[in-house]
Amino acid sequence: MPDNINIPPFAANSCPALVVAAPSSGSGKTTVVAALARYFRNQGKKVRVFKTGPDFIDPCFLEFASGAPVYQLDLWMAGDQSEIALAHCRQLLAQAAVESDLILIEGVMGMFDGPCSSADIAAIFNIPVLAVIDAKAMAQTFGAIAHGLASYRDDIKMFGVVANRVGSANHAQMLEEALPKHLAFCGWLAKDQKIELPERHLGLVQAQELTDLNDRLNHAAELISQSFTEQGQQIPLPAAVDFTFPQALPAPELVTNVQSTPALTGKVIAIARDKSFSFIYQANLDFLRQQGAELVFFAPIDGDALPECNALYLPGGYPELNIEPLAANQALIQQIKQHIDAEKPALAECGGMIYLMQSLTTLATDNIAARTENLCGILDGKVAMQPKLAALGMVSLPALMSDDGQIPRGHTFHYSKTETDLPVWQQPVSLRGRKTDPVWKQKKLVASYVHWYFPSCPEFFVGLFGGMLVADSE
Repeated sequence: MPDNINIPPFAANSCPALVVAAPSSGSGKTTVVAALARYFRNQGKKVRVFKTGPDFIDPCFLEFASGAPVYQLDLWMAGDQSEIALAHCRQLLAQAAVESDLILIEGVMGMFDGPCSSADIAAIFNIPVLAVIDAKAMAQTFGAIAHGLASYRDDIKMFGVVANRVGSANHAQMLEEALPKHLAFCGWLAKDQKIELPERHLGLVQAQELTDLNDRLNHAAELISQSFTEQGQQIPLPAAVDFTFPQALPAPELVTNVQSTPALTGKVIAIARDKSFSFIYQANLDFLRQQGAELVFFAPIDGDALPECNALYLPGGYPELNIEPLAANQALIQQIKQHIDAEKPALAECGGMIYLMQSLTTLATDNIAARTENLCGILDGKVAMQPKLAALGMVSLPALMSDDGQIPRGHTFHYSKTETDLPVWQQPVSLRGRKTDPVWKQKKLVASYVHWYFPSCPEFFVGLFGGMLVADSE
């Protein structure tokens, strides 16, 4: 928890809210949050969901379940629990509270893990916690774990506990009886393949790839409500939480002149968005629009051309799973080359960076041999997929601190390695100060494995997309 933070005056909105946490990753937080969101949505409630941490894939499921955009709520990415970061996150919550009957915040990793833990979010914003515990192969120990989560910090309020992967109704009753009297049993989910969300490297299979996702979510919502409806009850809403935000926030856009014109006014930014390029923070899109930019989207794997634009954004995703249609869209590759050669701004993140390299080598599977496909060839490097995680963690660029002390922040998470002799432009560092995969710059293209969070440093990202970064010489 940060100390001695100067909080500005606030105006308040209120809405029932829960932070959904767990003892560890893999406990089923996403499934439970999605089930609750869909349950209350089916009851006619307006539900807003947030995700703590840098995840892209879980929010897609939560957006599908709730019917509303999902934003990250991460104080470190927004500015390391500074006043600016707190104001940013408070504003997101306050805006959601105005339009919602319930706010659900899916936590990250274990409840107390990370630079912005689920417990930190709960304590800072005074939101009660709903703990999800994987109860498979467990009986009375369920109560001990719940007690530990509830009592480890005295600034946390526990709303209740949900049991996941329960064997039977009798097993659920045993778990409920094991809970301390002051902790509410808030339902359970059975181990059921109909609600299990399939996984691959980087996490869950993407929501848009599951044709039966709607049925899965409705089934999960029905299951989690059964322990209440059997007793003639409905799943209760938690008590309302006051969400406060500064009455006079700093202007959300940078300006280019005394008339306060947003800095990217008149700029058209083309953004790749399909199953290959889908790792996009909603807050990044909002940020670009707040700066005055017009956003146009295109789908490289569908054969789309590059729209007329002033700047290009190639986010991360799964290019390795769609390598053939990407390589086949030669017209787009030539258009991107022309864009870069014309010294127009471009940002390529992880999968977007891979797409710009000379080639990508896939992994061999039981049925398919490894293969190498030539890609854009704009960056002089070769990429090969790896069987194990190659890098994971939050990163920042302290060397590019803005005048107001903000630093570009983001995270890396990839199963590939890149061989290149490209000169390093900037060197990101991890939370522990360790050097991570570099950032490369070619003309006005900035490329790296980092998935950036644009609100972390508006000055830098406006400069990047506005073409104000100095172009490198040939």
